[in-house]
Amino acid sequence: MGSETGKAKRNIIVGQSGGPTAVINSSLAGVYKTARERGFDTIYGMLHGIQGFLDEKYVDLSTQIHTDMDIELLKRTPSAFLGSCRYKLQEIHEDPEIYERIFRILDNLEIEAFIYIGGNDSMDTIKKLSDYAIVKGHKQKFLGVPKTIDNDLALTDHTPGFGSAAKYIAASTKEIIRDALGLAYNKQNITILEIMGRNAGWLTGATALAKTEECEGPDLIYLPEITFDIDHFLENVKELQKQKESIIIAVSEGIKLDDGRYVCELSGGADYVDAFGHKQLQGTASYLASFLGAEIGCKTRSIEYSTLQRSASHMASRVDIDEAFMVGGAAVKAADEGDTGKMVVIDRVSDDPYMSAAGIYDVHRIANNERLVPREWVNAEGNYITDEFINYIEPLIQGDYQPFMVNGLPQHLVLKK
Repeated sequence: MGSETGKAKRNIIVGQSGGPTAVINSSLAGVYKTARERGFDTIYGMLHGIQGFLDEKYVDLSTQIHTDMDIELLKRTPSAFLGSCRYKLQEIHEDPEIYERIFRILDNLEIEAFIYIGGNDSMDTIKKLSDYAIVKGHKQKFLGVPKTIDNDLALTDHTPGFGSAAKYIAASTKEIIRDALGLAYNKQNITILEIMGRNAGWLTGATALAKTEECEGPDLIYLPEITFDIDHFLENVKELQKQKESIIIAVSEGIKLDDGRYVCELSGGADYVDAFGHKQLQGTASYLASFLGAEIGCKTRSIEYSTLQRSASHMASRVDIDEAFMVGGAAVKAADEGDTGKMVVIDRVSDDPYMSAAGIYDVHRIANNERLVPREWVNAEGNYITDEFINYIEPLIQGDYQPFMVNGLPQHLVLKK
């Protein structure tokens, strides 16, 4: 197929997958702007990722993004503009028909490049599709754009979405500490904060950024990389009670006991399992607050930051938005220059001043590999993080990206169906 002049069309398609972030749409904006600048004819967006694509649900992005102002608005819009999914693409030998359907749709749309914005499971999709294309002789290029607030993708210094989530978590932690101190007069209180992070504690460690000249920060921090000992936990809290009236504790939703159980399972949680076999984790802070209330007898409360961590675009980091835009554009450039089966990464060029650049690595080295917090970045007791962690994360939360306000509230770009 081709145009009226006989020249083959150069079309590109982009999708979003997994849990959204405050800056995932900045990566989409980077894909769109760069694809337009590089002369692609049609830039398609798949609705709800590969799952929607299989149902032939897609949209011409030129019908949604009309001006440079729309691009700026998209960069400031949280969640997945195109819709996301959690869809596990089976191995080729398990379901060859689904691969035939995918490439039939790609051929019909005259797609030259397939860009997928997502986390670990999304990179697995890129790996499988690029492998199939090479074996079967298909010409499409497949590129991954990193996205996850969990910051657990291998080979990249950090992931877009993490900096903004960390900024929101640190700011909220400071505010909660102030709130708790205001009520601590001859009356002890314990507040337990639950932060996202199944196996990686990057976000939970970000609560330590709340420690500033005017704020003590959290008293204890527990990451999933360190086995959680509930008896030692109780001892730590009792010792703190001798020193202060207000205690703030940050825990990852994914902290585990020595026997492998998630702490949240002690209260009967984690029953739901998604397509990738991941248990839904919730109730860790609630369980621990109830446990301390029963053991110690003082006022306790639990706070789950939950989806606010990934949707608070009003607190987005400028560094994060700019880097998300950068990696989206870099994926298009790489595909246009012939790369496939790769993921764009962020390389840290310098710390002072902070500078980064886009690199690219074989997705086979990234998919299904988790990047955890190094043990040396956690203190010996396993209940706080070190200065190395702070030095790593601090540059990523810098700068603001003010939303466009209408009647006192942020304005977002919304998909018109």
